[in-house]
Amino acid sequence: MSKISVGILNVTGYAGVELARLLANHPHVELVSVTGRSAAGQKLGQVFPHLAALDLTVEAELAEVDFVFSALPHHESAGQLLPFIEKGVPAVDISADFRLRDAALYEEWYGFRHPAPLLLSEAVYGLPELYRSSIRSSKLVANPGCYPTASILALAPALSAGLVAGNIIVDAKSGLSGAGRSLNLRSHYCEANEDVWAYAISSHRHQPEIAQEIKAIDPSIGAVVFTPHLVPMTRGILATCYAPLKAAMTTEQIAALYADFYLDKPFVRVTAEPPHTKHVAGSNMCLVHATVDVRSGLLIAVAVIDNLVKGAAGQAVQNMNLMLGLPESSGLPRIAQYP
Repeated sequence: MSKISVGILNVTGYAGVELARLLANHPHVELVSVTGRSAAGQKLGQVFPHLAALDLTVEAELAEVDFVFSALPHHESAGQLLPFIEKGVPAVDISADFRLRDAALYEEWYGFRHPAPLLLSEAVYGLPELYRSSIRSSKLVANPGCYPTASILALAPALSAGLVAGNIIVDAKSGLSGAGRSLNLRSHYCEANEDVWAYAISSHRHQPEIAQEIKAIDPSIGAVVFTPHLVPMTRGILATCYAPLKAAMTTEQIAALYADFYLDKPFVRVTAEPPHTKHVAGSNMCLVHATVDVRSGLLIAVAVIDNLVKGAAGQAVQNMNLMLGLPESSGLPRIAQYP
């Protein structure tokens, strides 16, 4: 059987290049076309030597394909995807351009007017652990952000069971690759090494996305407070979430609830001990650990992911698999790289 042809808009960012790496080993699809303005006309292996085995030239325009991924920055992505969407080509957008359901939030949080607001109601939020059936029947999937992926997966079982009341606090840490490949003073080695800092306090663009999805599970939840931190590592996100429980519960009860919720989810594993970011590096796994602080009555849930795999490219491939009727885990690593 012939393979499904796929293309990547903007292969030159970290998400795009990771997507190319994963698709190169996919048994059912073939990466046939990639774009990247800064590298147009060059062989992909010239730009990224680790991808030299892929005999592809970076183009200015994407060729005709059966499936398209966009790894373009927000604001640019929606406009470049529109011609493919209008032709009926199924697409996964790794940017934020189709994640928020309220078009006004793009002006508030991203500073632009959405070019296709009517499509926001058609796009499916691409978190397979919550929306698997909707993803399967969709032709436009909005790949979740990296921080939202970890935060929502940490809290989803408790929220779905109606166990949480009041405000939720999400304290999350990310490696430097989350800042992208563009030159930025804060990600220079001498600036970032041996340093940890909180940034975009109360103003990070993933906050409305996290709040939207948490309230979609349980509309009674109060405010969602999200604070991200930058740590001097290349890959990984660790999200620690604090939520008041409505009634007293034991850690054993919570652990059983979480294990049952994720029983049929191939890329989430509930752990007995708090996980490390190294435990998921290079894989599409999310490791979740939940416990109860009996003194405060708080649920404390921790999730770790590789921000470039489950937080971006890997989840995009997972969504593609579902959209094309392929086995959900096709082409995706579940074993982390170590050390």
